[in-house]
Amino acid sequence: MADLSPIDLQKALKGADYPASRDDLVSLARSNGADDTLVEKLTQAGSEQFDGPNEVQKAVFDNE
Repeated sequence: MADLSPIDLQKALKGADYPASRDDLVSLARSNGADDTLVEKLTQAGSEQFDGPNEVQKAVFDNE
């Protein structure tokens, strides 16, 4: 997947309970079948803890 979209991120994080740690979100994304690019972006997200999906989206897409 060359270009990630917010929809891809939403699908990857389906079922997430917030607040959530970055590691928990990475694990959830993997179990939801997210591709390696999205998992890598989550792994590199700047925060250790996220209060909601908007924070995750901002961390993932602001680093592009």
